[in-house]
Amino acid sequence: MSDKAIINEVGLRDGLQNQPITVDTDTKARLAQLLVDAGMRYLEPVSFVSPKAIPQMADAAALTPLLPKGDDLHAPLHYTALVPNLKGYQLAKEAGYPTVALVLSTTNSFNERNLRMSLEQAAQSCEAIIAAAKADGIATRTYISGAFACPYDGPVPVALSQQLAERMFAAGSDEVAIADTIGAGNPQQMKDIMAPLIREFGAEKFYVHLHDTRGLAAAMAWAAADLGVRRFDASVGGLGGCPFAPGATGNMATEDLVYLLESAGLDTGIDVEKLRAAVALAQEATQRPLGGRILSWMESQEKQGKTPCLW
Repeated sequence: MSDKAIINEVGLRDGLQNQPITVDTDTKARLAQLLVDAGMRYLEPVSFVSPKAIPQMADAAALTPLLPKGDDLHAPLHYTALVPNLKGYQLAKEAGYPTVALVLSTTNSFNERNLRMSLEQAAQSCEAIIAAAKADGIATRTYISGAFACPYDGPVPVALSQQLAERMFAAGSDEVAIADTIGAGNPQQMKDIMAPLIREFGAEKFYVHLHDTRGLAAAMAWAAADLGVRRFDASVGGLGGCPFAPGATGNMATEDLVYLLESAGLDTGIDVEKLRAAVALAQEATQRPLGGRILSWMESQEKQGKTPCLW
């Protein structure tokens, strides 16, 4: 392989939203800069949600102007804001975000806890946001959350996740992300869900969003890559968790995903060595141990007096 892969860094949003410690705005801005310094060009730094529901995201408007600027015309920065409803969309629009991320969970139970809507209400809300965004020239990415399993109702039929993805494309969503929100899927399920969708819409229309709860995120990422997917979410140091999905652990660590893809010949443009500074700051800010498996291996090599050779 020799083509490019896009990694969308969600640590600042999905990674920090469920932490018991609320990270201050300036530290978030510093973390964003370290990620950009490491080569990250796609970031999801904020969500415009109720501060009562998710206080860790209350500074979305304050953080936005502090984010690194995309001055390099050859490698511009791409920022996305997550929006749960039309009110959140309007706030993201006012803040100047060129892309918004929407969330549609696969069951009534998950939507009710996450958005206080039924599945049908949430789907209609997404359709309304997509229509508004199209009129405003703002791109949309719709997450099919709990695509493999619901934290409340258990396994989700493959056909349901596919039908919701098709419905969002029909509404005009520019991209769809298949999200294993609680880390309950496996590589075969990834193929079962995505292969027919890719045949219909093309691999370039899809992201995958993976949590590593049961240790299969890397295998699932590779299953998606093998189908032609080249857009992935990841979280620095493996930060993550969902306030409305009991049992969900962190996202796949950005550094592990970079190593996986780069070692297989895909170009991410991201430097694993430089990511170490971002992991260190995230660890300090959240006061919890962080870091993917590749960083543990690098540290073990260094303790032996060796220089880690990644490639």
